[in-house]
Amino acid sequence: MNEFDLQGREHVALCDLLKLTGLVHSGGTAKLLIADGQVVVDGQVELRKRCKIRSGQVVEFGGEEIRVS
Repeated sequence: MNEFDLQGREHVALCDLLKLTGLVHSGGTAKLLIADGQVVVDGQVELRKRCKIRSGQVVEFGGEEIRVS
């Protein structure tokens, strides 16, 4: 499981999180994968590209998990 530190921010957009953690190479790719239903947030498929991810949430994509703190 990967950890992502918000570094004082309240939230991060889901598409940005995938890019910042290196799971995708671009924001455009992230948006397509999210729209395709390939990203899970807290156990549920998330289709909103700009969904606000906050501390304590877990994002799953491509066999990887990211815990946001």
